[in-house]
Amino acid sequence: MTALTLLTEEEQFFQSEIAKFAQNQVAPKVVQMDEAEALDPQLLTQCFEMGLMGIDVDPKYGGTGGSFFMSCLAIEEISKIDPGVGVCIDVQNTLVNNIFHRWANAAQQAKFFPQLVSGKVGCFCLTEADSGSDAFALQSRAVWQDNAWVLTGKKIFITNAMEAEIFVFFANAAPEKGYKGITAFILEKNMLGLSIGKKEKKLGIRASSTCEVIVDQVRVPAENVLGEVGKGYKVAIETLNEGRIGIAAQMVGLAQGAFSGALRYARERVQFGKSINSFQGVQFQLARMATEIEAAKLLMYNAARLKDAGKPFAKEAAMAKYLGSEVAEKVASVSLEIYGGYGFVKEFPAEKFYRDAKIGKLYEGTSNLQLQTIFKIIDL
Repeated sequence: MTALTLLTEEEQFFQSEIAKFAQNQVAPKVVQMDEAEALDPQLLTQCFEMGLMGIDVDPKYGGTGGSFFMSCLAIEEISKIDPGVGVCIDVQNTLVNNIFHRWANAAQQAKFFPQLVSGKVGCFCLTEADSGSDAFALQSRAVWQDNAWVLTGKKIFITNAMEAEIFVFFANAAPEKGYKGITAFILEKNMLGLSIGKKEKKLGIRASSTCEVIVDQVRVPAENVLGEVGKGYKVAIETLNEGRIGIAAQMVGLAQGAFSGALRYARERVQFGKSINSFQGVQFQLARMATEIEAAKLLMYNAARLKDAGKPFAKEAAMAKYLGSEVAEKVASVSLEIYGGYGFVKEFPAEKFYRDAKIGKLYEGTSNLQLQTIFKIIDL
């Protein structure tokens, strides 16, 4: 059984349409975006027009009306071509839109979903300089003052920050209560005191913006509290559980993209009078990679299906993210080696996939955190 057999006809059609979009619209811009370290604005517009930024949002808000699983299919297909574009779509769907699905009230959904699906990028602002893996040590503060929340703080490593117009921002409204004071707020780009700080220069996924988000005495109305005051830690944990499946999809897509290039090259490259894929050493490398990719894909698909079915999936999400990032890094490395010296130069895509792969073990929970989560949940 292959991963394809787990898709319905509707899902297969959706996947094929996204694959065409990735080949026709994303692929021609990959090199330029990597060199410019920026997402092409026209491509971002096309992503909205394709419905890729609101895949599982209700059509009454302008969304596509698909499933979380379909969001993962889209992330996977786009990441086969450019994981930097893949993570932009990932954050919009599996983090931001998911938060609004799970925690926003009816008025918030009615206001923000139409914006998120039609042209406004969202971002998830949790990480700070001293609160990475220890996410709830954050220092951003929220103070109730003159009938509004006043927020102060600085976030780092925020994906989509440069393009974003809607920010889910976590701050502590009651520091004396520890993590139980953390609250999620909806911020908008035009709010006075909100600014974008340093844009990071990165090893990989360079089309994706990663920036500081700074709030300095930003006044936020009470109706922009997402969920309940003091429940932000729960909002963050549960959202990240879902987001990890999206990262697994990105990494599985990356691995397939790297593998496909290596497989084509092995068929075309001639040494000692025959193509290098006729040598057993290369055959075994390719066979191992294909097997590991399939295992990671099935694990990711299973986690996404469990999420859509409303069943517990935290363990499976952690497993999918852990294995997906491990496989992506390994496949990208071995694929580069199959190209030989050509793998080390930018003429071929192998070196970019290799650079892009490393982030998988780091963001939305390091590999060690995934292992810790898995260990806590496993039932022997």
